Amino acid sequence: MPDECNHLCFCPIKGIIDIIGKKWSLLIINTLRNQGKFRFNELMKQLGGISPKTLSDTLKELQAEKLITRESFAEIPPRVEYSLSQDGKELGEAIIPLIRWAATREHDDKNCASTCQSARSTNIETNKPKSVESSILSLE
Repeated sequence: MPDECNHLCFCPIKGIIDIIGKKWSLLIINTLRNQGKFRFNELMKQLGGISPKTLSDTLKELQAEKLITRESFAEIPPRVEYSLSQDGKELGEAIIPLIRWAATREHDDKNCASTCQSARSTNIETNKPKSVESSILSLE
């Protein structure tokens, strides 16, 4: 039996930290985790405040890390949908404790409070009221 170690090895996460540490990466992962598939403009609208270039660059990086998939449809006009890969789904589940922890902290973002309250009360896909148990984070 190998010697037990009381320290965590950070080697496996060095590369991924560079990607998920960027401002929009975890927000994109969580949005896709909550809602499934999104087209580019829908995702940009859902995130609010992200530029098209930043979204495009971040999606490319997440795709290169195999955290999201990009599905193109041969239609006119062309249609592309983004969703989480299996690794992205696993990351989405792994960040839930971080999101819960962050939700307990005080913050000064007044837009966040109104956005979260609105999203909690309305299902974005169907525009129908959500149940109290279902939140924007869909943590359960």
